[in-house]
Amino acid sequence: MPLFVTLPGFSKLLLRAFYVTAGMFVFWLCLNTIFKGDVWAGMTVSKSALTVEYCEFNHTDRFFHQPMNTYSNLVYFFLGVLVLQISLLDYKNQGLKNGNRLEQFPLLSALMGICFIYLSFGSAFFHASLTYIGQRVDMNGTYGITLVLVSIALYHVLHKINFNEQVKLRWAIALLILIVLFLKIALLIPSGILLPSLILLLTVCVTVNYFQFRKQRSGWVAVLSLVLMVVAVKIRTLDVQKFGCNPHSLVQGHSVWHLLTGLSSFCSYSFFRFTGKTNTVSQPVAEIPN
Repeated sequence: MPLFVTLPGFSKLLLRAFYVTAGMFVFWLCLNTIFKGDVWAGMTVSKSALTVEYCEFNHTDRFFHQPMNTYSNLVYFFLGVLVLQISLLDYKNQGLKNGNRLEQFPLLSALMGICFIYLSFGSAFFHASLTYIGQRVDMNGTYGITLVLVSIALYHVLHKINFNEQVKLRWAIALLILIVLFLKIALLIPSGILLPSLILLLTVCVTVNYFQFRKQRSGWVAVLSLVLMVVAVKIRTLDVQKFGCNPHSLVQGHSVWHLLTGLSSFCSYSFFRFTGKTNTVSQPVAEIPN
């Protein structure tokens, strides 16, 4: 279902997000002009920098060591501002009978928007500095978005349970704590195992929910999210392998990865959020107590 049908004024939200992102781009441009690469001196260099993991040339004299891989993170920032606006509208309209299940839990949408923005700054920090701490924050932002999406999916799979507002608040707080804990968990389990496992869990939940509410869900949106992610992984792999690599090109494979993964995540979010006025929640058979 078209977004403008399910969310009145969606074009205005897009335009507002564009203006805010344009302002952030100018701010980042000023930072890269004013400061030099020695700002990062003394910080532990990441393994990625030591092995020259990505194609883009490492401009150690500049504040943004990898400018294109840094600026491309504004995709996440744009999507974060957009989703935060949606969460604010949902909060204002909370309680309306025609709202779908995710509309009635605006805190989840707010966390989604915050994690998009968190990843934007975290990944930009990493590609600007190529430091170990930057890489840690970058990965934590990635896990954050994935964990929120998995949480949204589980919330919908458990559609027969009616969560009251206090339980929703506890859910959101617990999810936020879990994201912070992943700074430590990510050190214990290789990202090559942990991240694909979370994505697989998300895919399973999306599939289950599609069959639960086949008439209300757009299978094409779910497929598009998966296709975008598969293509993104392939492009990232080719970039790491230096296939067709031009270190000074304005178009970098890892920058495309940022674009595609951002769009894939937003498609997964849209799969649940944009379902028209039909309430996707069955009559509750149980209510979580306070």
